[in-house]
Amino acid sequence: MRKMAIMTKIKELISNERLQYLIFIGLSIGAIGLTGILYFFNALVFQPYTGGINPFVAAAFVIVLGFISVSFLLSRGWFAIYKKGSLKGSSRFLGLAVLFASITVLIDFNVGHVGFPADMNVLFPKSLLFYPAMGFFAEILFHVVPLTILLISLTSILKKVSHKKIIWICFSIIPLVEVVYQVMPMSHFPLWAIVVFSLNLFLFELSQLLIFKKYDFVSMYSFRLAYYLVWHIVWGYLRLKILF
Repeated sequence: MRKMAIMTKIKELISNERLQYLIFIGLSIGAIGLTGILYFFNALVFQPYTGGINPFVAAAFVIVLGFISVSFLLSRGWFAIYKKGSLKGSSRFLGLAVLFASITVLIDFNVGHVGFPADMNVLFPKSLLFYPAMGFFAEILFHVVPLTILLISLTSILKKVSHKKIIWICFSIIPLVEVVYQVMPMSHFPLWAIVVFSLNLFLFELSQLLIFKKYDFVSMYSFRLAYYLVWHIVWGYLRLKILF
């Protein structure tokens, strides 16, 4: 009976939030499609990120996690995948993403050979396919899934704490996930570079979460794409000519 009740709730949620799910599924299909094209031309391009796991298996796993997580967020009415007119409102913040990326570029430029490796980026034109796909997966792994886990945990533990305060607790913790992930390989960097990079990335992540809350997932994803365009795609191509 309990399983039937859960299935009924899921069906009702999908029916009520059909547009939200269609957009998430569309983005998922797009990310899988880009992964497939890249894998066809260069099967090794994903190896630094997936290890020995087939990239399609890894992508499918992330998407399933994302589907479960967004279902929880949608069921509570706390966040949205897409809100009508949100891109027009959130687009004014894309310049901020460019600023964050520019700071990272300046760090890279100043640390030179002792900093990021020459082969850190997937190069143009493959980068035009790789980073939109990886950006989508990153949003799920670094934001949607941790946010869901924290909200479930904290709302169960802190029953007398307001929803707004719990959201802010989540927003103060979640950026640390990607900061730690990105900073771990930087032990050889100058201390100033690690500090500036960490602070810059934390503020970038926090900005994304605030955009997610104010607007939607699509806006948050667009913010990351603007960052990737400058840092990974444009600078990723130019840095090899300038630094190496």
